[in-house]
Amino acid sequence: MSASTTSRPHVTTTTSRASTVLSRRVVSIVLDRLTDVLAAHSITVLRISLGLVFLVFASFKFVSGASPAEELAVATVGKLTFGLVTGTAALLLTAVTETIIGLTLLTGRFVKVGLVVLAGALVGILSPLVLFPDQMWSGNGPSLTGQYVFKDVVLAAAGLVVAAHALGARLRRTTSS
Repeated sequence: MSASTTSRPHVTTTTSRASTVLSRRVVSIVLDRLTDVLAAHSITVLRISLGLVFLVFASFKFVSGASPAEELAVATVGKLTFGLVTGTAALLLTAVTETIIGLTLLTGRFVKVGLVVLAGALVGILSPLVLFPDQMWSGNGPSLTGQYVFKDVVLAAAGLVVAAHALGARLRRTTSS
């Protein structure tokens, strides 16, 4: 073997190590900056997104027949109010409740009030899982209606994160070991 052949892997290895160290440093800097941006803004983005979701859901409930969840919403409010609020009034109550939640979360004003309303609304939002099990489950698992209701667990979790932040909790950076 010639001298140039044996020294070449050594030069490539040294260059490769330097490149790897530089790449790791660049990735580390990018990840640090991304972490800072996420810590500063992700909960605000979550709050606004949650507010938009509730406003969209509410907007359909203001128009009779427009919401795919209309029958379920009316039946749920009827059951939870022991028949005192039914029909159009139940749908309007749901629409107004979701609008209050949406507006407070979207604007960032009166967020604590909106979160209290959200906590109460979540009882109604998730209660069909218990109140109407025949509609929530089919022979092979959750029905389409059940899936529609069950995905609201994510809304509840998002509400918990936004509530923790509204009550003073903050994200903090941890060092990885």
